[in-house]
Amino acid sequence: MSAVLVEINRPSVFKKYIHTAALKNDVDGVTQKKRFIEEVEAYLKQYPNTQHVDVYLCDLNGHLRGKRIDIGCLRNLTKGCYFPLSVYAMSLDGKVIEETGLGKYIGEPDHLCEPILGSLQPHPIDSEHNAQLLLSMKDDHGTDCVYEPRNVLKKVLYQLHDKNYYPCIAAEIEFYLHPLSETGNVEETMTQCFDINTSDHYQNILNEIEAIAKRQRIHITGIVSESSSGQYEINLQHITDVLTLCDQIMLLKRTIKLVANKHGLRANFLAKPDMHKAGSGMHFHMSLLDHNQQNIFSSSQGNIADALLKAVSGLLLLMPDSMAILAPNLNSFRRFKLGHHVPLEASWGLNNRNVAIRIPCSDQENQRLEYRVAGADCNPYLAVATILIGTLHGLTHQLNIPKQAHQLKLKSEHVLLPTEQMQALKLFKANQLLTEYLGKAFVELWCTVKQAEYQSVYSQITAIEKNWDI
Repeated sequence: MSAVLVEINRPSVFKKYIHTAALKNDVDGVTQKKRFIEEVEAYLKQYPNTQHVDVYLCDLNGHLRGKRIDIGCLRNLTKGCYFPLSVYAMSLDGKVIEETGLGKYIGEPDHLCEPILGSLQPHPIDSEHNAQLLLSMKDDHGTDCVYEPRNVLKKVLYQLHDKNYYPCIAAEIEFYLHPLSETGNVEETMTQCFDINTSDHYQNILNEIEAIAKRQRIHITGIVSESSSGQYEINLQHITDVLTLCDQIMLLKRTIKLVANKHGLRANFLAKPDMHKAGSGMHFHMSLLDHNQQNIFSSSQGNIADALLKAVSGLLLLMPDSMAILAPNLNSFRRFKLGHHVPLEASWGLNNRNVAIRIPCSDQENQRLEYRVAGADCNPYLAVATILIGTLHGLTHQLNIPKQAHQLKLKSEHVLLPTEQMQALKLFKANQLLTEYLGKAFVELWCTVKQAEYQSVYSQITAIEKNWDI
């Protein structure tokens, strides 16, 4: 890949990204075990010197929680392994929130975890000797654990597939590269938007990230230098296997962090790491295919397809109440400030980066929407789940299509997004539609953990307060 690439054109044909099964990993137990053993044998044939495997789950905050096992134990994972349910009750600092009732109160019980087919991949730093594998947790009855974000998304996908809707999604992930220490020898490079002459040191890091992603079968379509110094955006190929897309986002974020650390830098996915610089978002581009693999967002008349407008109407309706997922912590809301192409209200428009839902320039076959609200700190499984819920609701209900952002509106027609976390959590918890799709148990867990995180930060006295002359 050359120095820094702008976004490339999307392929004009969707069919190569369609999987024959609605959810390819959803198979019976015997078939799953057989396929996993075949996957292990193929992997070890390619990487015969593998000694260890990192096995992990993705928690509420998109952190990977797991352990390293000896390669001799890998085949035994056909029987699964065990992790405590309290993994899904952990705050951002890794503490179990006891108010959830999933910790010491019930004895921190272990639950069976099974490997995700297709997720056995080389480790980002030492691919010759180490591998990594994503797990999924089961409940006491052997069904999907309702607290696991990946399972939440899977449940929503089932409902779209049952109605013959197949989302085709791409992701754009923004992040900063910072020196590990402010006094370190590595200086923050000065970049400008779409600059292709980034420094050799940073270019080597980006090249290494791309090479590792390729080994992990992650298709990076572009790397963009953003408007603030040290900020970059990585674009992933659009695919219909939405669960795998989110798996790839998790793998890629781990790769970026480890490679940056190797080079004396820190990769920062905070939504707003610096109040004087642009925030970091995670944008999702989505088309919607039918059972004939045709994009129903396309319009032969050259105008906006009815299906696309219906999807936009559902997304805008649920957007304010979805902010607790899209902006998952106190820092997330610092990103929503004027002047950095961040939406402050539920809005949409054609070729307009100031809106929440943008209809980008594209040819007829590849018409799509871009959902621009989520921060880089979001859990991708949950962010995509909320997008799909809004899409499905819009497609299955007769809703009013809001005016575009540039059109003259009455004051009552402007729907502002919540500006702080507790307000967002209150709206989220009260929305019965989101609770129905995500599950009451999950919504209660999310709100409990997030309220505890907020209180943990809010209860600390800042240096500014201590310096007040009072």
